[in-house]
Amino acid sequence: MDRNKSKIKFVGLHAHSVAGSIFDALGYPQDHMEFAYKNGCDALALTDHGNMNGLAYQVLHAKKMHAAGKEFKPIFGCEAYFIPSIEEWHEEYNAAMEDKKRARAAKKDAASGATVEDEGASKKTQDILRRRRHLVLLAQNQTGLNNLFKLISESYQPENFYRYPRIDYALLKKYNEGIIASSACLGGVYAGNYWENREDGDEAVLDAMRESTQRMVDIFGDRWYAEIQWNDIKEQHELNQYVIQVAQEFGVGLLSTADSHYPNPDAWKDRELYKRLGWLGKGRPSWAEEESQLPEGVEEIGYELYPKNGDQMWESYKKYSQQSGFQYDDDAVLSSIEESHRIAFDRIENFLPDNTVRLPSFVVPAGFTATQALVNYSLEGLKDKGLHTNKEYTDRLRRELHVIDERGFSKYFLTMKSIADVATDMMLTGPGRGSAAGSLVAYALNITQVDPIKNGLLFSRFLRSDATDYPDIDYDVSDSMALKEKLVEMWGEDCVAPISNWNTLQLKSLIKDISKLYGIPFTEVNTVTSVMIREATPEAKRKHGIKAGVYAPTWEEVIEFSPTLRDYLNRHPDVRTHVEGLVGQVRSCSRHAGGVVIAENLDQSMPLINSGGVRQALWSEGQNVRHLEPMGFIKFDLLGLSTLKMMEGCIEHILQRHHGIDNPTFADVRDYYEKNLHPDIINLDDQSVYENIFHEGKFAGIFQFTENGAQGFCKRVKPRNIIDVSAITSIFRPGPLSAGVDNDYVESKEHPQRISYLCDEAREVTEETFGFLIFQEQIALLAHKLGGLTLDEGNMLRKVLTKKGTGKNSVKGKLHEKFIAGCVEKNIDRADAQDLWDKFEYFSGYGFNKSHAVSYSIISYQCAWLFNYYPAEWMAAFLDKEPESRKEKAINIAKRYGFEIAPLDVNKSGMVWEISEDGKTLIQPLASIKGLGVAAIEQALENRPFMNAEDLLFRDGISYSKLNKKALDALCRGGALDNIVDDRFTGRKHFWSACVVDRPKNLKKFQENVDTYSPEGDFSEEEIIEFKSDLTGVFPINLVISTDTIVRLQEKYIPPISEYDEELEVCWFIPRTIVPKKTKNGKDYWIVNVIDSNNELTRIRCWGVKPDRDRIHLNRPYLARLNYDANWGFSTYAIGKTFKLLG
Repeated sequence: MDRNKSKIKFVGLHAHSVAGSIFDALGYPQDHMEFAYKNGCDALALTDHGNMNGLAYQVLHAKKMHAAGKEFKPIFGCEAYFIPSIEEWHEEYNAAMEDKKRARAAKKDAASGATVEDEGASKKTQDILRRRRHLVLLAQNQTGLNNLFKLISESYQPENFYRYPRIDYALLKKYNEGIIASSACLGGVYAGNYWENREDGDEAVLDAMRESTQRMVDIFGDRWYAEIQWNDIKEQHELNQYVIQVAQEFGVGLLSTADSHYPNPDAWKDRELYKRLGWLGKGRPSWAEEESQLPEGVEEIGYELYPKNGDQMWESYKKYSQQSGFQYDDDAVLSSIEESHRIAFDRIENFLPDNTVRLPSFVVPAGFTATQALVNYSLEGLKDKGLHTNKEYTDRLRRELHVIDERGFSKYFLTMKSIADVATDMMLTGPGRGSAAGSLVAYALNITQVDPIKNGLLFSRFLRSDATDYPDIDYDVSDSMALKEKLVEMWGEDCVAPISNWNTLQLKSLIKDISKLYGIPFTEVNTVTSVMIREATPEAKRKHGIKAGVYAPTWEEVIEFSPTLRDYLNRHPDVRTHVEGLVGQVRSCSRHAGGVVIAENLDQSMPLINSGGVRQALWSEGQNVRHLEPMGFIKFDLLGLSTLKMMEGCIEHILQRHHGIDNPTFADVRDYYEKNLHPDIINLDDQSVYENIFHEGKFAGIFQFTENGAQGFCKRVKPRNIIDVSAITSIFRPGPLSAGVDNDYVESKEHPQRISYLCDEAREVTEETFGFLIFQEQIALLAHKLGGLTLDEGNMLRKVLTKKGTGKNSVKGKLHEKFIAGCVEKNIDRADAQDLWDKFEYFSGYGFNKSHAVSYSIISYQCAWLFNYYPAEWMAAFLDKEPESRKEKAINIAKRYGFEIAPLDVNKSGMVWEISEDGKTLIQPLASIKGLGVAAIEQALENRPFMNAEDLLFRDGISYSKLNKKALDALCRGGALDNIVDDRFTGRKHFWSACVVDRPKNLKKFQENVDTYSPEGDFSEEEIIEFKSDLTGVFPINLVISTDTIVRLQEKYIPPISEYDEELEVCWFIPRTIVPKKTKNGKDYWIVNVIDSNNELTRIRCWGVKPDRDRIHLNRPYLARLNYDANWGFSTYAIGKTFKLLG
């Protein structure tokens, strides 16, 4: 690489990246580092706003640069938000929050993991709620870095945070060792003195700056630097003059910085657009001009914020000082530029952060090493299961413990055991997830519940002795949030921290947002974004030789292979330029669904931030980034699985109805689970469960079988055991389905006599899947049994099979050679051995993890067992779990299985779905009424039954501040009070007006209301439909179309629109709303939102309507002939001919 050369030595000690300065800086740390290196610099600091998210990027890329022979020094820092005294700020803050209106507005902004810097707002006098000044902090060594982590963690504590995390003099005094500090920019410490005192004259500004300097020098000594910058902003030069004077008075070092915000000189315009994207929908930031138009050239902005070298810094100084008309001492400025290099190489050590693996010590019992404790717990667990005398189990346990000890993961397993111990006392946990179910140690410790030996699961699939990666146990629980909160409560918020997700700008939304800023019509943009992925995917798969399975093309591939998108970008080249510059940049910070890190004193070994009121780790670990492991942290995935919550609900119903336990505790639920449903106890070969549920297709709420396709395949396969169910879920994925494996498997299962096995070993491994290689472990086992590979090598083979080529020096090539030789040694013909290898390669793209498949199939079976033996209890739990969007569909499923659905009734409905004494009727809960709070429901439940209106309105003991007018309105219009509307009322509307709308305070007023509102009568059918739909989320289909009509439609093979058949074209539905629209040519069309018996809302575009003639009746059933397009959905022309009103 040709590097620029600079005569003047300089290092950027004030720089921002998109990793931590969202919607303010552009480009990831590695982009900045590479440009700085090419531009002739040997180091670069990263000082993102208020956090250090970019540090992990810095570390990883510094290692990569070093490996490539590029000697480049990463410097770790942060531009913190500073105020002199948090205590005084709090007093003013609390006074401001006494204004209730202001307090409500403030709460909306109170907690966020990612602060968006408002450039203009920081460069002026600030409102107390948003007050903060910038302060650059650089770590000199590991001690300084740990202190910097501590400062950031403290700044995000609730008492220090409002919109921005804050530190003050007191915190700096406590945690300043090993840190260099500088006064930052026009939003910095000295700048604050300037903005707040400039109206009072020079001396007022200087006195304030002198006080700040003295206090900083008292804390940092000669580690405090006065920072100056070079741009075309008049106030910057005024500030520079003051800063230089104060620095000279106190003998403080003077430092010039580039304050870089994008990775190269050409990226300035992308950064300007990126800033604007950050404020879309959030109002206008203070820096935005009236129309927020993008500048034509960088000179309009008045500064260039890329990683400059020393010569470029000098040029900026000369250019901008001359343009602004300010005089400086050239020698002093030159010295301030070169001072950056001296700080970087003479005062800051060349170090990378300590990445020792951190796991909690408190999980290790006193007096034991981690390995000793793990061995003892494992043997104890095996003994509890009655397996301690079984040599097969003890030998495998010994082998697994040896690998775990050699890899140094004993403490990891102890931590996972501690988590499992807490979880199993609180909630149901899953039998296992992922490859961890193949570990006997995990089974002995009760981390998993599936016996890996009995189920033929391999430890090597989970942890290889020759690998370098960390173990990864994903742990399913019924309520992950409750578990994480409990762990934080028990172990402390500085020991348990959820991890962050840094969400990025995606191609589709980015094209829409940029096009919006350029004023391009939405219809034109939407035409492109709706088809581009579909167009690009086949060509992208072809490019990579992918014949089956799901593949998500990269944004580059979408641009390359979508002709519609290419044409659009050719018409709008500015959009293309910005898309390429901004796609993948950070959009927001959120919290990982289940990931946590656990270790002592996390706030000293990583920065902890606050997001949504929750303290969390800043770094992320996922598909796109792996920042925790390289920094010495192991992620624990605690994942919520709603099916487990449904099982808990079902068991509670069982205990109430069949065991006489009115209010079951979780201990009762767990005891029932352990005695009836635990995988070691439940009969997994109960044929009545397979026949009644899986064969008959009774899949209500059955885990993994909620989709029609999986249900249909299952009914074809007719499973008889857990391996059959595991095979079904493993095959029913895009890859195997596109290769026709499903049909071949069904054929082989129906005719096992036709299957030909290569040898006895092949039969032993694949007979359970009827000769097919369904599971990845089968490849490893065959390679081991036939080719002489170790199980670890067999598992490695699984991973490398998808790589192209079998060159002799490749891992794949060596394994191929060893496998063929091993087969030949076992008297297998070389051609047959090669044929088997080819099958390995073919199925490697489709094979599934058996450990995961078996574990999840056991959950499916547990659901089926409950449904088979306790159908009412299971159905009630199913209805409770289904979201409102699918509630009507779930109710229809319950009806299909013969259950009656009782309407809402304040005297019978509970907090959850209830079951009638005979088990044939399910009672809708009060909790399903929107707007009815828990407190109101509790009042109703505690005080019922209500005999009449007076009993409801004037009962002693009811807190009417809770069962208030709003709650009564929801109960009445939702239909829950229908049974107390007696014959004094002419109808429900009469009752509603007399008892709720004009809420009486006494019996006299009540009687007056009964007389006054008597003409009101009943609600209209339209009103009832509206109330039921809006308040319960359930469309009262029975009021609109009779069951007999639906049956007749079924007999004529006319489906509801949600089950539309493209070959039939005809379907039925009920219009709910009509939205008039116009095309870009001014022609009328309607968007008609319709519903059907599955309660699924669907949109139909009706083109060419004539508003003066065409009419559609809302809430009436229609039959229609429609067109369907995968991108546009349903549409039709001439509704007068294609729509037919039923009845």
